[in-house]
Amino acid sequence: MPLSINEVKKLLRAKEYKLTPQRQIIMQVFLDIGDQHLSAEDVYQIVKQKHPDIGLATVYRTLDLLSDLEVLRKMDFGDGRSRFELNTAGTHQHHHLICLECGAVEGFDDDLLDGLEQVIAAKSKFKIVDHQLKFYGYCQACRKQEAHD
Repeated sequence: MPLSINEVKKLLRAKEYKLTPQRQIIMQVFLDIGDQHLSAEDVYQIVKQKHPDIGLATVYRTLDLLSDLEVLRKMDFGDGRSRFELNTAGTHQHHHLICLECGAVEGFDDDLLDGLEQVIAAKSKFKIVDHQLKFYGYCQACRKQEAHD
């Protein structure tokens, strides 16, 4: 999947969209931040520092478009906010660690379910193409804070 602005531009053009300056700025946030999971509000806070003319509605529309085009993955962690990350096609989605205190989301790349996935596929005759796993708990920072209280 696209990992550069030029690749995103080609994909948009193929679907009869343009890479507007606003879309480019928003996409660049994801290229710059790596594997963080950002909400629309997170992206807006980052973008408005250098580009105060970009509105929250533009961020929402752009994130939805990039998600529909599978440039970004849209995820729901049960906190009422969709989160987005770059879509790296050809790989399993990584698993997620979700802090119940502060809402932080961290990716966990070790895929320990491949064996289980093969067993399930063989027994059920179901072709599995991907899976998601979410762990809920408390991040290190919140645990340290709790210990000091």
